[in-house]
Amino acid sequence: MKITRGYETFSAESIAEIHFVLEVSFLILRKQEAEMKEWYQISAEEVKKKMETSEHGLTTEEAAKRLAQYGENVLVEGKKKSVFAVFFGQFADLLVGILIVAAVISACSGNPESTFVILVVIVLNALLGTVQYVKAEKSLESLKDLTSPNAKVLRSGVKVEIPAKEVVPGDLLLLEAGDMVAADGRIRRSYSLQVDESSLTGESTNVEKREGVIEQEAALGDRVNMVYSGSLVTYGRAEVFVTETAMNTEIGKIAGLLSNAKEKKTPLQIALDDFGKKLSYLILAVCALVFGLSMYRDMPLLDAMMFAVALAVAAIPEALGSIVTIVQAMGTQKMAREHAIIKDLKAVESLGCVSVICSDKTGTLTQNKMTVQKIYLDHTAIMPEALQINDQLHRYLMYDAILNNDARMDDGKVIGDPTESALLEMVRKCGVDDDFLRGAMERQQELPFDSDRKLMSTVYALHGVPTLLTKGAPDVLLKRAVYLREKQGIRRMTEEDRTEILEQNQRFSGEGLRVLAFAYRELKESEELTLSGECDYIFLGLVAMIDPPRAESAAAVADAKRAGIRPVMITGDHKVTATAIAKQIGIFGEGDIALVGPELDAMPDKELDHLIGHIAVFARVSPENKIRIVEAWQRRGSVVAMTGDGVNDAPALKAADIGVAMGITGTEVSKDAAAMILTDDNFATIIKAVANGRNVYKNIKNAILFLLSGNMAGILAVLYTSLAALPVPFQPVHLLFINLLTDSLPALAIGMEPAERDVLSEKPRNPKGGILERRFMALLLGQGALIAVCTMISFEVGLKESAALASTMAFATLTLARLFHGFNCRSRHSIVKIGFRRNRYSLGAFALGVLLLALVLFVPALKTLFEVETMNGMQLGCVGVMAVLPTFVIQNFKVVGEVFDREK
Repeated sequence: MKITRGYETFSAESIAEIHFVLEVSFLILRKQEAEMKEWYQISAEEVKKKMETSEHGLTTEEAAKRLAQYGENVLVEGKKKSVFAVFFGQFADLLVGILIVAAVISACSGNPESTFVILVVIVLNALLGTVQYVKAEKSLESLKDLTSPNAKVLRSGVKVEIPAKEVVPGDLLLLEAGDMVAADGRIRRSYSLQVDESSLTGESTNVEKREGVIEQEAALGDRVNMVYSGSLVTYGRAEVFVTETAMNTEIGKIAGLLSNAKEKKTPLQIALDDFGKKLSYLILAVCALVFGLSMYRDMPLLDAMMFAVALAVAAIPEALGSIVTIVQAMGTQKMAREHAIIKDLKAVESLGCVSVICSDKTGTLTQNKMTVQKIYLDHTAIMPEALQINDQLHRYLMYDAILNNDARMDDGKVIGDPTESALLEMVRKCGVDDDFLRGAMERQQELPFDSDRKLMSTVYALHGVPTLLTKGAPDVLLKRAVYLREKQGIRRMTEEDRTEILEQNQRFSGEGLRVLAFAYRELKESEELTLSGECDYIFLGLVAMIDPPRAESAAAVADAKRAGIRPVMITGDHKVTATAIAKQIGIFGEGDIALVGPELDAMPDKELDHLIGHIAVFARVSPENKIRIVEAWQRRGSVVAMTGDGVNDAPALKAADIGVAMGITGTEVSKDAAAMILTDDNFATIIKAVANGRNVYKNIKNAILFLLSGNMAGILAVLYTSLAALPVPFQPVHLLFINLLTDSLPALAIGMEPAERDVLSEKPRNPKGGILERRFMALLLGQGALIAVCTMISFEVGLKESAALASTMAFATLTLARLFHGFNCRSRHSIVKIGFRRNRYSLGAFALGVLLLALVLFVPALKTLFEVETMNGMQLGCVGVMAVLPTFVIQNFKVVGEVFDREK
């Protein structure tokens, strides 16, 4: 038989072949579809087949093959720059290049002192940058240490303990309480397994693990049939098929994110880089102009080059980099005394312009400890402190909370499930000795908690009667309850009672509280406890608990808002719980939005950018979500601080402008990825650090104003003599003495200026504003010109006698004037208002600077080295008057400005 269609003719055999091809294609598509499913979406049997393993585990030979195929179960570290590459990279800067050229010219012209000083400054700066780099990248090493050193697996049916790095895909991993999970895996058998995944997901409670398939897509924290590398087994045991090892695990993906996350330059770095480029171009242009004028006047080539070098040395603030670093280091010492350790000096000034704090909830804003908040008994919600042991209804609830509980106290520390630990804390606060009660009572029978039935039951002899004590999910336990215990006694439960209890449960849940129900019934003698026997209960009440906020969190959030900082909560916990905590501490307000991870995944960047300012809470988030949130804020131009304590926080800590890790509860990974560590795990410490950061930036900017206005005076003086065809006013060694010795001391003193009271009342500064804003430039030029005029007056006085004396008087005047100028740059306020005693370092710097200048001017050996001439009394008096005059004028302007401000 043949079938004709158009120009094509098909035989029966061809049709059969087509059917066969279609069937095979369909089967292939079905197989591909099955293979595309996540591990948690297929059965343990399918996992076993895909991993080509068995219930007896791998054989030793097969494990060795897979170890060779997949490699060791360790995290791979990204390629790093060599120390030499980092060191030589420090010289790739235009200002450094200009100084190197100046050093070469000084060497050629017979000025070894200038050459030596310039080269020492350059090399020291390069060494400093190299040391900072070498100390920076430790996050991946900490991730390696997080995995357990040993693991228990089944090999050929025999339980063996092996190094965790030898675990391979397909291994049958055996987990027990206290074990650190060595690899990602799918649960084959679970025996009441509970795992602490808080460092990976951010959840404060243990996760109950079970067998079975999860068909729909689930967030990491909801994949209850999976275990993940780096998490801790807290209860029960399990058999697990290893599905992923090394970099393919969830912790490995975080390591990949961590190595790929780009570090951000701080606003000050950006501003200084921008300033450095502009200054370099200006210096080159002016030097070229001066060199051209010198050659035009038939000055010898070497002298013309030295003239240009003098100008370059006068213009470049050689000590600027060192001053900024030292002021930042001083800021870090102050912060360390206030429990904030700064790992990266650059982070100090970043704190000053933080406009958003993305904070983890668990352990950062909360106590990382489940605590009973409210109890519902006899139709009334009461506080836990109201429980009375002599009240029979209360006493039976306490029996249930203490005896039907596997947590324990060890040297004052609660060990066990956080929920059960909270129950023990509750009864202890009421003055009940749970240890005595447990010692006097023997557990006769038990049914451990099971996530399917959501109940835990134990049998004790209460008052000589075998009694079944049960706690569990309210909706489940209510269905099994027949009676209700009230203060008046026990009666049959009505539908109205059930409705009332369920409504109370909903109210508790709406407040973000986790709710447990308690019930009991008396058993007959020798009655065996079975699953079917968990019924006919006498309902006692509800206990609602939560991981509560830290006492200082609300005040810290209020301070953050007053400082113009937007606090945002980012957590792996559930949306309702997170929102409830956020409302309590003031993060979530009217008009704010709470978003969960899957909603964020489905949201395009454009929509996220539009809504990000209104989203106060992000719940059930992944590590990728956290980075995306940080980047969304950064796209708005915000400077973002990210706090956290878990492994899952590390990539976002690194991607943020400043990462803040918890010192007590934080993992080593988060500490190494962060720029700042809180030794007291106190959110309020961040706000103190922000205030310090703002003050550090203000002091740095004032120090820069001091250095550059003084350098501007030197530039203007050199330009004046060049245009007027006068001798060189300064030798290069004079300018290096001023820039590196006399200037550095007042600049450091400015960096020690205490913070003003209203530092947190100001809005965060604009990180894109830069240093060279209009007011700063006006002060720089005005003050520099004033000092230059006074310096040139001294120069002209000395020039009447000789060029060498003129140079000496100009050098002495400029040096002393800049020492006095240090008082002007301490604050925008006058000395009359801020006083001298507030910053005694400035007095010390001034005195030491004057002493150094006196040594140069009066000690014969130093006079020769620094090429200075002897001055008479009148010439010294001229130097003194001209040095003081700029400060006198500037301080009078400030006093007049303050008078006008008061009148306004």
